[in-house]
Amino acid sequence: MKMLNPVSRSAPQGAAEHSIRLERRLAGSTNRWRFPKEPFSQDLLALSQMCKAMSIDFDEALKDPDRLCILKSRKGFSENLKNKALQRRDTVVILECLGLQWELHLPQLFQSETLTKLYLAAQGEETSDPVMELEKLLQGPAPRKTKERPPVKKMIISLKINDPLVTKVAFATALKNLYVSQAEVSLEDVLGVLASAHTLRFSSLFQRCVAMMMKGLEPRNIKDFYLTGRKYKEEQLITACEKWLEVNLVPVMGTQIHLRKIPKELLHKVLRSPRLFTFSEFHLLKTLLLWVYLQLNHRIQTLPAYETVMAFFNSFPKKCSFLERDMGHGLMSLFLCLRLHGVTKGKDLEELKHINFFPTSWLVRVKANHYHALENGGDMTYLSDLATQAMRFGLMFNQEYTTHSKMIAIYGFFFEIKGIKNDTTSYSFYMQRMRHTDADPSLCEHGLISLRAERLVKYEITAQTLVGGRWQEFRTNEIMQKFRLVKLSCRSHVLKIQTVGNPIYVSFSFIFPGS
Repeated sequence: MKMLNPVSRSAPQGAAEHSIRLERRLAGSTNRWRFPKEPFSQDLLALSQMCKAMSIDFDEALKDPDRLCILKSRKGFSENLKNKALQRRDTVVILECLGLQWELHLPQLFQSETLTKLYLAAQGEETSDPVMELEKLLQGPAPRKTKERPPVKKMIISLKINDPLVTKVAFATALKNLYVSQAEVSLEDVLGVLASAHTLRFSSLFQRCVAMMMKGLEPRNIKDFYLTGRKYKEEQLITACEKWLEVNLVPVMGTQIHLRKIPKELLHKVLRSPRLFTFSEFHLLKTLLLWVYLQLNHRIQTLPAYETVMAFFNSFPKKCSFLERDMGHGLMSLFLCLRLHGVTKGKDLEELKHINFFPTSWLVRVKANHYHALENGGDMTYLSDLATQAMRFGLMFNQEYTTHSKMIAIYGFFFEIKGIKNDTTSYSFYMQRMRHTDADPSLCEHGLISLRAERLVKYEITAQTLVGGRWQEFRTNEIMQKFRLVKLSCRSHVLKIQTVGNPIYVSFSFIFPGS
C-alpha cells in the first residue's frame, strides 16, 4: 500500500497543534486514488481495485459496500477535496435502479446494449454502432484550432425493471460482471443473474448463465430452468431440459417429490419422445400415476408408497373411470401417450382394472390384443411402427458394473437384456433368447411357455449418456431377426460403444411381427 506525502492546511488561530493531516490510498495497480473515509457504495471499479489491493473478498464487500470504510478522517474533511478526487477525463455514469445508485464507467457500460441506449439517449445522440461511439468518447481530444469541447460531466440515467426474477443481489452480480468478466455466479442465483443479463442486454453473461444452467440440471430446478427458457425463448436451454427429463423421468424424478413440479406441457412432450427411457411400460405408467396423485394432493411433502396411490384412485365412485371424470379429462392426452399394450403381466393388468383409472374400452382393447397375440403364437399383428408402438425395456448401466442384466417374458418367450463392460471406456449391449428352464420361475406366470422353436423379432437397441454437458447417443438400425434356442442364433446384434459417460441409459425396443 502506497502513501502520499501529507497535505497540510493552516489551522485556526490557537489550534495549530491540531493541524489536520489528510492522506490518500492507492487502490489496485492503476492510478486511481480514493480518500480513506470515502465508502464505495456505487463505484464498482474502485471497490474491485481496493478489495484486490487489500486482499478483501469482493463478494462480501459487494453485499454491503457502505460498511467498507478504510480509515476514519476528521469531521472537518473538505468537500472540495472529495470532488477533486472524482474529477478525471473518463465519463462517470450514475445508474439509478432498484432503489439504489450504481456508479459505472464507459468501457464497462458499453458492454450492455440497454445501458448504452440509455446513455446515448441522455446525451441526446443516436448511433447504430455503440463501439464506434465508445471510441469517440474515450479517445483523447485531438489538437485543433477551434475551441476544445469541454469534458463530459457526470450524468444520471434511470432503469426501471419489472421482471420479478431480478433481485438486488442478482443485479449487483450482473454489474460486477461488467468489470470482472468471469465473476462467480452461484447456481442458486443464476436465474436472477440471467434475468438481469437479459434486462441489460448483456449477451456474454446471458450465454454463460445458460451454459451453467444446462450443466446444473437436477430434480429441484428442472421446472424453473425450463420455464425460464420458455420465458426468454432460449431454445438450447429448453432442449436441454427436455433431454434431461427424457432419461431421468422414470429412474430419478419417479423416486422424488420434485416430480410434482414438472409442468404438464413438458411432461406431454417427453412422453411422446422416441428417446424416452424407462425400465418397462409399467414403470412409466406408475410414474405418471404418481405425478397425477401429487397434482391432486398438494399438501403431501413426502413421496407416498405405490399402494397409497392405488388406494387413492380406488376410493372414487365406480360409476365411471377417473379419466372420464371432469378432473381427468384434462389429463387424457398424457395417458394416450402410454403404450398400455406393453403391460402384459396378468397381475399388472388386474391392478389397472382394480383402481378404475382407465376407461373400460381401453382395457378391453388391451386384453383383446393380448388374447389375439397368444392365439397366434406371440404375433403382434396389431403393431407395425417400431418407433411409436414397440414394447420398451431398459437398463441403467453404472460405471462400477462389470455386467448387468434383466430377464423379461412376453407371451411365453423369454429374453435376457444384458450389458457388459469390456474395459474402462468400452461397453457392449445385446439381448438373447433364453429357455424357460433358465428363466426366473416368477416370470413363468400361470405356466405360460411358448414351444415355438424360433421367434421373429423386430428390434432396436439404443444407449444415451451425458459427457461434459452434452448427450451422446448410440443406436443400432432397426433389425429383423429370427431368434432360436441354439447358441449361434439366440443372440441379437451387439451394440458396442466407447464413452466415459456415467450412467449409461440403454433401451431395448421390439415387437413380434407376424411369422
